[in-house]
Amino acid sequence: MTSALTLRILTATLLTAILSPAAGASETSLKLPTVNEHLYGDDGSKFYMWVPRVFEGKTSRPWTAGKYGFVRTLRRTEDGVIGTKFHEGIDIKPIKRDRSQNPLDAVNALAAGTVAYVNPYAGNSNYGKYVVVKHNWQSGPIYSLYAHLSTTEVKTGQVVKQGQKLGKMGYTGRGINRERSHVHLELDLMISSRFNTWHNKSFGSKNHHGLHNGLNMSGMDIAELLLQQKKNPNLTIPAFFATIPVYYKITVPRKGPLEIVQRYPWMAKGDHRTRTPSWEISFSQSGLPLAVSPSKRSVPAPRVTSVKKCLSKHEYHTKGLLTGTGHRASLTRIGLRYLSLVTGEF
Repeated sequence: MTSALTLRILTATLLTAILSPAAGASETSLKLPTVNEHLYGDDGSKFYMWVPRVFEGKTSRPWTAGKYGFVRTLRRTEDGVIGTKFHEGIDIKPIKRDRSQNPLDAVNALAAGTVAYVNPYAGNSNYGKYVVVKHNWQSGPIYSLYAHLSTTEVKTGQVVKQGQKLGKMGYTGRGINRERSHVHLELDLMISSRFNTWHNKSFGSKNHHGLHNGLNMSGMDIAELLLQQKKNPNLTIPAFFATIPVYYKITVPRKGPLEIVQRYPWMAKGDHRTRTPSWEISFSQSGLPLAVSPSKRSVPAPRVTSVKKCLSKHEYHTKGLLTGTGHRASLTRIGLRYLSLVTGEF
């Protein structure tokens, strides 16, 4: 990464902190975006929207498929029955419907922030109509995303308060019908400010959503964060990340500071001032970056240097980013492409 890019990031961060009324706002007092608060109850089926499933000839509607994580597309493997399709956020059921069964629930900001992006066109994304709100917290810029809306009621650049209405719940986007109306909620890190360049080099399709394309947003388990904050109201994003298991580590040649560490300095582990041959980046199972450490290992190219053991294929457990089994793994073509976005080497 060039020093010019570093300066741009630091300058933008400073200006945002000065100008935004949401700057430094608390990340420890988040609120659910709708009137549905059954997350805190003992019946998940009242909170999560079910997903239709056919597995081994049996049809079901599991509400657990509305949770965050590898909760969809079951497969029987050497590790038992596992979900192989990752769900980046959570799907919250409506509480109120009209006579035609259209949802009536308002979708509100989970915290104060600035509207970073509004997609008012249902056909442009699997998310349908969606809104992204940027939260300038002490842990850095974090983004909440609200998808499948029937209407959007805010504009890009608008400052919003916690609980302010962003739109109305709906069923826009592919693969959703009126019966399964819900809001898909994410809480994300942004991977790269150079996403548009990466997208143009990686895909032939048009990027309709700029930096706020889902491929540039890496989501954490927002439901688990809310539940943990219920027990510990002082829990911060960095402290929450410290509880997320590392699934694999990748060592890459060190060519300068990584943008994601400059955006989220708490990811830096060890002494980043001392020159070393490489960086070791820790990832969750979904590919969410967790930490970056200097490494004395010399590598000519990215290499998987640690991975959680499994009996089945690592592809099933990592969104296809890794291949291999057991303690052995390597990056797939998709994995290398994603890593290039994380490191800025494209």
